[in-house]
Amino acid sequence: MNVLPQRVKTEVENFLGRTPRSKEVFQKTIKYIPYGVNSNYRAWEPYPIYFVRGRGSRLWDVDGNEYIDYNLAFGVLVAGHSHPKLIDMVRDRIVDSTILGFEYDNIYRLAEIIIERFNVDMVRFQSTGLESTLHAIRIARGYTGRNKIIKFLGHYHGSHDYVLVATKPNLYAAGHYRYPSKKPSGPGIPYTALDDTLVAQFNDLESVENLLSLYNDEVAAIILEPVAMNMGLVPASREFMKGLRRLCDEYGVVLIFDEVKTSGKLYGGAEEYYGVKPDIKTMAKAIAGGYPLSVIAGKKEIMEEVGPGKIPHAGTFNSNPLSVEAGIITLTEILTREGIDRTIKYNMELSKAIDDILSDEGIPHNIKLFGNSGTIFFTDREVVNWHDFLRYNHIGMWWAYFIGMMNRGVVPTAPGYDEQWTVSVQHTEEDIEYTIDKFKDVAPILREDIPRMKIIEAF
Repeated sequence: MNVLPQRVKTEVENFLGRTPRSKEVFQKTIKYIPYGVNSNYRAWEPYPIYFVRGRGSRLWDVDGNEYIDYNLAFGVLVAGHSHPKLIDMVRDRIVDSTILGFEYDNIYRLAEIIIERFNVDMVRFQSTGLESTLHAIRIARGYTGRNKIIKFLGHYHGSHDYVLVATKPNLYAAGHYRYPSKKPSGPGIPYTALDDTLVAQFNDLESVENLLSLYNDEVAAIILEPVAMNMGLVPASREFMKGLRRLCDEYGVVLIFDEVKTSGKLYGGAEEYYGVKPDIKTMAKAIAGGYPLSVIAGKKEIMEEVGPGKIPHAGTFNSNPLSVEAGIITLTEILTREGIDRTIKYNMELSKAIDDILSDEGIPHNIKLFGNSGTIFFTDREVVNWHDFLRYNHIGMWWAYFIGMMNRGVVPTAPGYDEQWTVSVQHTEEDIEYTIDKFKDVAPILREDIPRMKIIEAF
């Protein structure tokens, strides 16, 4: 049996001692809500932490503990918590209703902003990232008259059936490195969905080309996260992205960028970084500052196929006035190029300091950045896909880091070893300095002989 080092065991004991009310809430909630959470990704051991308030760069939990927040609702809050400009907008908007049942007149303004900023021709609005990827795939199928899609091992595109395949399999279920298995993400995924979902290896163009040559007139779309953010943070190589564009043109396949996360990491998103234009891109999370808004955007000849009697697209809460106004203010007044550049500057300062501290402690690590987000892989090996992530990353060390930082008033990432941190426009130089100072306390603990499993299981 794994034995937890005393210094790490002390951190776990301190964590439990700081959060007794979260434990109480969990014990009450689990009677009525499975695992005590309403999204599986919020469940973690020994129990979820329940929060009550956020403001600026800070969060407060039910025990009254204050934290500097780098989770930011899984990257939603690049605007930070309760941005004053959004508070003012909400106060004004709710007087005139938050949903009208018809189209809202300012949708053209939000469309103009997105078209100019993200280099697209036309848009449609929804509420969630899940809806945007679901509809993007449907549009690609309707446009091409084909059924199959190619996704990548370890990529997450929301919780609808066709993409809940090969999202987070263990190393054995993942299959061959170049020919990954089509493993459903859990019970309830129909096997008919597997028939039309093909799985390729990320950052491996030959893996993609093999599938296209085998199913050359059946593939409607290739969908990917340009920067995989459900395996820490793994950017696609520029060569890989250019190769995908070439293959899609060659085989008549629609290239879909899932920019639900990356649309808030750089001012112009992933296309600005890679110089590769997709046929369709989906955007959500950060673009409305914490309010539910997602976008399908793309080429005119594809988007014009959506409409009555054509490709279906509908939703009662689509383009509701509250989210539309939040999107306009967020993209024009908060996540400006200057604001985004400042978050990137702070992110680089934070990651450089973490890198130096871990190097001084002699701890194997590999830090990856994209825009205002980053992650630590506790390995000195390069991680370029899900296989690498599972083989090389030290999960137990990540847990020690997470709990150690939580004990010192910092939420370092989302509560999952496959997530990343994000810096918001409301983080300050003092926040960064405080975080670095607390990381100096935690880093020596990581030199201990920590089990590779989750440390709470060893406790």
